[in-house]
Amino acid sequence: MVVLSRPVALDNHISVIPAYKPAPVLTSHSIPVVDLTHPEAKTLIVKACEEFGFFKVVNHGVCPDLMTRLEQEAVGFFALPQSLKNQAGPPEPYGYGSKRIGPNGDVGWIEYILLNANPELSSPKTSAVFSQSPLIFREAVEEYMKEVKEVSCKVLEMITEGLGIEPRDSLSKMVRDEKSDSCLRLNHYPTAEEEAEKMVKLGFGEHTDPQIISVLRSNNAAGLQICMKDGSWVAVPPDHSSFFINVGDALQVYVYRIYG
Repeated sequence: MVVLSRPVALDNHISVIPAYKPAPVLTSHSIPVVDLTHPEAKTLIVKACEEFGFFKVVNHGVCPDLMTRLEQEAVGFFALPQSLKNQAGPPEPYGYGSKRIGPNGDVGWIEYILLNANPELSSPKTSAVFSQSPLIFREAVEEYMKEVKEVSCKVLEMITEGLGIEPRDSLSKMVRDEKSDSCLRLNHYPTAEEEAEKMVKLGFGEHTDPQIISVLRSNNAAGLQICMKDGSWVAVPPDHSSFFINVGDALQVYVYRIYG
C-alpha cells in the first residue's frame, strides 16, 4: 500500500499464483485499470496503490508482437528435455530453476528462468539459457526488458508526481541506473492435466514482493490472486495484452519514511 499524508501501519498486499490454501475470493471487487495515456493517470495510480497495492495498466506502449515473440521463445525453452534445461541451472541467482522458489527452502510446482535486466551483466548460467535456443530468444529478452523498464519508470514517475515527491525521478532513476538489480523472471506452471496427475496444489505460494514494484504479464492462464487489507482474496482475471503492477515492500517503506 502507498500512503499519502499520514503514517499508517504497513499493510501487506500479497500476490499469489495460486493460493496454497482455500481462500475466499471476492468477485465483487474489480482490479483497478489505469490507462497510462489518461490525463489523470497519476491520480488514478496513487488511488489504486493506496486501496489495492495492485492495478492493471493499459496503453502501456509495449509492442504486442514483442510480448508474443518472447512468450513463444520461453515456451520453446521450457519444452526442451530436462537434461538440456538443467545445463542452465541451478540459478546463481540467475539461470534456470525448478521447484525451489526461495532462499528459505520454499518448494512449489514451478520452473523458471531468472535473468538480470542489465544485458551487460551476464553469467555462465544465463548464457546457457540462450545456448539451447535460437539467437532470437536473447534479442526478444533484451528488447522486452528495455521496453518494460520504460513502463516501470513511467509508472514510478507518475507515483512520485501524484504524491508530490521531488525530484520526479526519485524512484525511476534507481531502475535506470546501470547497476540496478532489476531482473526478468519467466515462470512456467504445470498444465491442468499435469496438476490432476500429480495432485499439484501449489504453483507459487503467498508472498510479498521485496522490490519497488513488480510488472507482471500473464498469458491466458488463471490463478493469480491478491490479498486485501481485511484478509480476503480477489482473483485477478488474466489479460495477455496488459501489465499488472504490484507495489513492493521497498516502495511501501520508502513512502512510509517520507510521510511517517
